[in-house]
Amino acid sequence: MKLLKGFGITLLSLPIILIVIFVLYEIFGMCVNHMTTKKQTTTLQMHLESEIPDIKIISVYSETGNTSGTGNHVDCLSSIIFSTEMQDREIEDSLSKYYVFDEWNCYVNKTDDGYYTMYVNTSAPFADNIEGH
Repeated sequence: MKLLKGFGITLLSLPIILIVIFVLYEIFGMCVNHMTTKKQTTTLQMHLESEIPDIKIISVYSETGNTSGTGNHVDCLSSIIFSTEMQDREIEDSLSKYYVFDEWNCYVNKTDDGYYTMYVNTSAPFADNIEGH
């Protein structure tokens, strides 16, 4: 009788245990995704500062989540606004050893007020995380 009662309690608590494991996995994935975005942004800033001698960082922005609004996926977005005397092509050439410029996930754009924006968007390690839905 005790064995049957123990089996019944285990069977009834199994869904709760599985839900708790799933929630903890999602939280772990969110933390890893955010750490990856922070590392990507820090690395981008380091590369810009090391390759562009006269750079002046205006703004640093990062975002983790579904940045495009399409599909169920998580992206790591890093964007830095800066000023320099270099031209678009020179900036891309100096950073081409670190990044592949494809005009969609990685590009340099000159703004209307004369600043440049370096934009990098990569897939997160836990791309199917709840943050992407």
